[in-house]
Amino acid sequence: SDIHLGAGGPAAARAVEKRFVAWLDEVSRDADAVFILGDLFDFWFEYKRVVPKGFVRVLGKLCELTDRGIRVVFMTGNHDMWVRDYFEAECGVEVYTSPRIMELAGKRVFLAHGDNMKIDHLPVLRFMNAVFRSKTIRFLFSWLVHPDWAMRFGQWWSGKSRKSHLVSEMGDHITDPLIEYAREYAGAERPDYFIFGHMHQPRDYSEGNLRVLCLGEWHSDPVYAVIDSEGNASLKKY
Repeated sequence: SDIHLGAGGPAAARAVEKRFVAWLDEVSRDADAVFILGDLFDFWFEYKRVVPKGFVRVLGKLCELTDRGIRVVFMTGNHDMWVRDYFEAECGVEVYTSPRIMELAGKRVFLAHGDNMKIDHLPVLRFMNAVFRSKTIRFLFSWLVHPDWAMRFGQWWSGKSRKSHLVSEMGDHITDPLIEYAREYAGAERPDYFIFGHMHQPRDYSEGNLRVLCLGEWHSDPVYAVIDSEGNASLKKY
């Protein structure tokens, strides 16, 4: 999760893209599936016939993986929630815009980007979430705003949002809301694992039969999760 393609200056953005493509190359040697848990892009707004330029290395690699029969799942995050059908139609990627429980290697796994968890006490954030996810607002934006202006605004807003949530400024307990959400989860059957992104802070948390894995980000110290063929989960650095 949290590759944030396009963030930073051109050189930094290109380096992150190449790093992620190299990782996709490496893990695809023995992976049955690859899951991207949101914020693949620092900003993505997809019009009916227009998508943001760039990212061709990653898009081409995703196509290569799906052409080889490797399942690729993209669960959108708060920076790239405005997808339409491009990834499914052109790249063969499964796209989900809300959390999902999936069975992987015999384990029930709760997968989510991790935004909008435990925000009942944050009315401003709830309001912004409702606005950004509104189909009406999205329709009006796509009809009234030229793509060039949309990309410029989106990149500015995404950069502002990302810089306001620096892990170093928020402390080591930034993932606590995700763990609290998992602890209170009222599913019919508790998943074996919860896996989240969003907070940019790797963490492997266990409490009784609760297991929560929080992923890192890709601009400084990439950390991802692996579920092996025996159903064992772990975090790994790249």
